[in-house]
Amino acid sequence: MTQLETMMTQLEFMNQAILGNTLLQWAFAITALLLGFILLRLAKRIAVNRLAALASMTTTQWDDIIIGAIKKTGSLFLLVVSIFLGSMFLQLPDRVHSIIKVTFIIFLLIQLGIWLTVITTSMVEQYSKQTLAKNPAAATTMNAVGFIGRIVIWSVITLVALDSMGINITTVVAGLGIGGVAVALALQNILGDLFASLSIILDKPFVIGDFLIIDEHLGGVEYIGLKTTRIRSLSGEQLIFSNSDLLKSRIRNYGRMFERRVVFNIGVTYSTARDKLKQIPEIIRDAINAQEKTRFDRSHFMKYGDYALQFETVYYVKSPDYNIYMDIQQSIYFAIHEAFEREQINFAYPTQKLFVAQTSV
Repeated sequence: MTQLETMMTQLEFMNQAILGNTLLQWAFAITALLLGFILLRLAKRIAVNRLAALASMTTTQWDDIIIGAIKKTGSLFLLVVSIFLGSMFLQLPDRVHSIIKVTFIIFLLIQLGIWLTVITTSMVEQYSKQTLAKNPAAATTMNAVGFIGRIVIWSVITLVALDSMGINITTVVAGLGIGGVAVALALQNILGDLFASLSIILDKPFVIGDFLIIDEHLGGVEYIGLKTTRIRSLSGEQLIFSNSDLLKSRIRNYGRMFERRVVFNIGVTYSTARDKLKQIPEIIRDAINAQEKTRFDRSHFMKYGDYALQFETVYYVKSPDYNIYMDIQQSIYFAIHEAFEREQINFAYPTQKLFVAQTSV
């Protein structure tokens, strides 16, 4: 067999039809699929590495957000894109070609939703980190905005995907309106927590960082979610409240307290001289005024007690922080104790005198 005959035989073999396409067309399609998948994965890796190198030289967060979005590009999406490119080399039935095209559009929309979700979430997280210390209320609101944004993104993508599949969107929306009543009844507890979270975000009875007392529980707000709010107690454990139950409780928010009113009583013995008694309000005033972040209100001889002469004092701590309050109170008590020792004024404590009658035998 001559070389020409061999070439003719090979051409005849390559022109053999399988499922309406020649072997040569199948070869081109498979090659395009494999090369496309490899090149797309390589392009993703190069883009991430190049952008990471550029991001290390900048202070803006946008490049980091874009890198995070590119990293979320799925291999399955790249494979579907490669299959779509390979199908262009084949003569396929209209129905098969339509299925491949719709599949490509659906995966493209899903990937677009993933990209937009990553970008939205990253932007909200960056904003929350920057504003949490200065404005906790704004950080809490941004978390809700981010959630609503994600709902809008996926709702639009779902509707566009249904439309690309040839489904009548108007009929679907009407069906959702009818079925929404049944869903609302089945999920009334979850929806109650959802609306409660919106009430917390809009009305702002508390924000992240506030110190709350809820019934017998107390701690700082760590997280406000769509269903629950998480509070870190003083002993370290995390307390989780459903938002609907939380709003039904009586909440004392010490985060909104600009200054703390403090009242305390001191009792001295009945044997204390009158001139010493007159010095006590002045001693207490000096002890309070010596502290920073305090405002003295009054100190008076209040009453004759059962076993002590009672003095009542009122002052204000110009900080809502509980630790600062305790430090100031401790310093005031030490100063009063030191002054009483110096002036030889004795604190009173419960005493009882027992009189014993002696009888002659």
